Amino acid sequence: MLIANMIALKDNDQIMQELALRAKTRRLIMRLTQAGLANRAGVSLGSLKRFERQGFISLESLLKLARVLDCLEDFERLLQEKEEYKSLDEVLKSKNSPKRGSIK
Repeated sequence: MLIANMIALKDNDQIMQELALRAKTRRLIMRLTQAGLANRAGVSLGSLKRFERQGFISLESLLKLARVLDCLEDFERLLQEKEEYKSLDEVLKSKNSPKRGSIK
């Protein structure tokens, strides 16, 4: 939990830069050039360069890169309920699960 709490201390720019650095490091470990990764992922070279330099990238492009960099499973926990359920049916039947937002 300590690592999960550490991200709360960072601002969005720091998080984006850290993700970009992790992706670049992974790319280099896999011995891929920017052009090679961009080509394999179906992402423009400009988008990849901007991501590695500034941390800016669309979610779709990030997922494409993650697939090639073999870390797509890292997204599994993103936006997941804190409570563990066995199935989608349990989530839908749960009284704790809101059916719609209430704050405007």
